[in-house]
Amino acid sequence: MDLPARTFRITRTDLVRYAGASGDYNPIHWSDRIARSVGLPGVIAHGMYTMALVARAVTGWVGDPAAIIEYRVRFTRPVVVPDTDEGTELVVTGVVKSTTEEGARVLDLTATCQGEKVLAQARATVRA
Repeated sequence: MDLPARTFRITRTDLVRYAGASGDYNPIHWSDRIARSVGLPGVIAHGMYTMALVARAVTGWVGDPAAIIEYRVRFTRPVVVPDTDEGTELVVTGVVKSTTEEGARVLDLTATCQGEKVLAQARATVRA
């Protein structure tokens, strides 16, 4: 069963807010100059912020954050956030892959930005 796509807009303002909440002030999340000097294409979203947005999609589908039993991802490419008012979009889709013996559902998740997958092996197990 396919789950409906959820789209999240990410702007530089979101990155500043996340930095304040997380304490992660690494300049690759706010300075194009620094990001490019270390080989990145520009400012990138925090990996944990990207992961949190995917988890938000899961909780939207299941209706209860406490329903998540297990959640894991592998980062495959950065989410580049341009210095524009529009920023970029992260699109999250999911499919119910299987059901455990206990009745929990295993969701395979896909997160894309600009048509490119940014996560691999993204999976959540949720209570039914």
